Amino acid sequence: MTSSTSPRIRRTGQNTQFTYNLSRRVNDVQTYPIQSPQGATIFVYGHENGVTIVWRGGRRFKPQQSKPDTEKKQNGSSDDAVMLIDSDDEQLPAKAQPAQKFVDEPQFEEEVEEGPYPEIVQTLDLTLGTAVLHVAVMPVIPNIHDGKFAAGSLLSQKIVLAVSCVTSDVYVITVPLTPPSPESKAREELRSGLLAGQAGSGAWGESIILLSGQRKYSDGLAISLVTPKASEPKSKSPRAVVAACSKQASGSLMLWDVPLDINAKPDRPIEPFQTEYLPQPLSRISFNPVHSSQLLTVSSRHAVRVYDYAVSSLPPDPEAIGPFPSQGSWLLSLYQPFARPTASRKPVLDAAWISHGRAVFALLADGMWGVWDVDGVSPSSSAAAIASKLKSGVTGAALTNFSISGYVEGTGSLRSAGTQQKENHNREFAPMTPHTRRQATASLSSATTLDRLSTVRGGLKVIVLPPNGKALQDESLVLWVGGSEHVCVIPTVSRFWDSQLRKGAGGGVNLFSGAQPTRIVKLVDLSTGLLGDRCCGVNLLVASSKPGSQTENDGGLPVDVLVQGESRLVIVRHGEDGQGKKIGNFVDGRRRRLFSKGDKTDAIIVHGKTDRAKGLSLNLSTVKFGTLRRTSYQSEQDDAIGGREDAPQPSSRSRVGFDFMNSMNAAADMSTDLTARDVEAEMLDIMEIDQALDNMEDSRGSGRKKVFFEED
Repeated sequence: MTSSTSPRIRRTGQNTQFTYNLSRRVNDVQTYPIQSPQGATIFVYGHENGVTIVWRGGRRFKPQQSKPDTEKKQNGSSDDAVMLIDSDDEQLPAKAQPAQKFVDEPQFEEEVEEGPYPEIVQTLDLTLGTAVLHVAVMPVIPNIHDGKFAAGSLLSQKIVLAVSCVTSDVYVITVPLTPPSPESKAREELRSGLLAGQAGSGAWGESIILLSGQRKYSDGLAISLVTPKASEPKSKSPRAVVAACSKQASGSLMLWDVPLDINAKPDRPIEPFQTEYLPQPLSRISFNPVHSSQLLTVSSRHAVRVYDYAVSSLPPDPEAIGPFPSQGSWLLSLYQPFARPTASRKPVLDAAWISHGRAVFALLADGMWGVWDVDGVSPSSSAAAIASKLKSGVTGAALTNFSISGYVEGTGSLRSAGTQQKENHNREFAPMTPHTRRQATASLSSATTLDRLSTVRGGLKVIVLPPNGKALQDESLVLWVGGSEHVCVIPTVSRFWDSQLRKGAGGGVNLFSGAQPTRIVKLVDLSTGLLGDRCCGVNLLVASSKPGSQTENDGGLPVDVLVQGESRLVIVRHGEDGQGKKIGNFVDGRRRRLFSKGDKTDAIIVHGKTDRAKGLSLNLSTVKFGTLRRTSYQSEQDDAIGGREDAPQPSSRSRVGFDFMNSMNAAADMSTDLTARDVEAEMLDIMEIDQALDNMEDSRGSGRKKVFFEED
């Protein structure tokens, strides 16, 4: 992943951000829905040379045990070595014997080591020799580990994903779910050549299947498992269906049937079993997590449609072979609102299945979002489910109204772009007649609005939360529009849907207020972790904290947001309390320690004295700092110099004022006849120089010097 798997931690007022700097440009990031056996969360990202699989969190590897000295001596000889010159039964040297196949047996700690954040346990680079543009993982299948069908045992051991490359090739890759050990990555055979660890060589226990048929690179990619029918034997080998859309011709949709049995790996590339040529190209596709044969397709400016490859739109052909028909059916069209005042519909950025494949969440280019209730799962829905019309032979079913809808906070500039362009064109190109003016204004406004909205980028992702008892698993959703300024999270979709229906019945609602699970949480200050990169996508990771550690009061979320930059991955943990506070204490503790806990060192460490005396304040003046009062000793001395022997004894409280004022007042009261006055003596008396000279004369020869300091 990087030269160092330790992230750069940045704390803001509302979240904590973990930035991983990569040495490659990231094209796509996907979170794998199943954790590894040692409890790690897995995510995969595609880059310019292939894909990289990352295991984050869980139990760590046990420390490597050092090998004996006898094994470390490879080309040397010991003192008691015996050389055999002639031998009839001479065996081949060790290097000439065929090397045994390496069997990776990773060993992990017994318990998960607690820390401020989950660390990267292991990474694995699968080199394909070309840039990977899209990565697709399977949707979550309920009860996948119960062993009722063959795919359950496969998914408990293997990672199954699909990737599309810039060369228009599509691959299906399977990799062991357990991360490879450090000993496996440090094998000597992997250093023999640059292609020794390339994907497909089997060095990591992986397998690659090539899918052909496309002439242009894919714009969207999806993969799903084929669940066997009730009439089929359960011991049948598991299979996967891969769908890819591209701009081939005016737009195409291709589907491949891929066997996942490693022993039955095909010798040649697999051809698609269905190809649909479309009037417009598609931008996003995704399989239904429950009904695996239904595919959700997004045509940005037209509609969101549901395609079923297992339901044929033509009469069955008795001569057809294969488990699926040669053509599928378009079951349902979901139409988005119009972009007023134009006659065109708003562009759709992305759409995804929610409520376990029974509803669709859509995100539009002007910041609007909405939910199409396909199966009638809304708590207050009294209308019949549109899914009752999705039967074989029924075509043309459509749905336009949103069950709930709203706008992302701060996206008002996208909706006002058409109005601003309309005013500019009115001033510059205003026709003379009212009828032509209205027509020109509508055409100009329509063109500028759609062109501007078509350049807006965005997307959304849905993740299933871990089960809480016997209750149905809830979902979390993240969406982004434009860039990192508009990234929002819906913690629990079902509770959010229910609360918006109840609030909508009573009037206007502020979607960004209220309790945390029933509102949209907007993430702020994401530019702190991106460090100049633009936001290219978002995803979700299940939070690794213990249940109950983050509550609704401290603002924590049940998920962590994975923000994709151009060359960085940023994991955002929302909430200023809880885990963020623990991170701060951990960092402060590391700063106080010179070495890690348990490490020994031969360095000489000098520590300062803990009982060091405080700083002393040396004041050589006889006057107290910050006051003009004199001591009683000084008052008595001044009275003696002035000749006032009958003056009363000063009290313990000193008088306030400047000392020389008394002598100056006495000098001012004297007569103005300077001939009868000894001015020199008076000046010496006022300045007290004569007294100082007498004192110095008395102490002459004592061998000690006296320093006098003037009073402040």
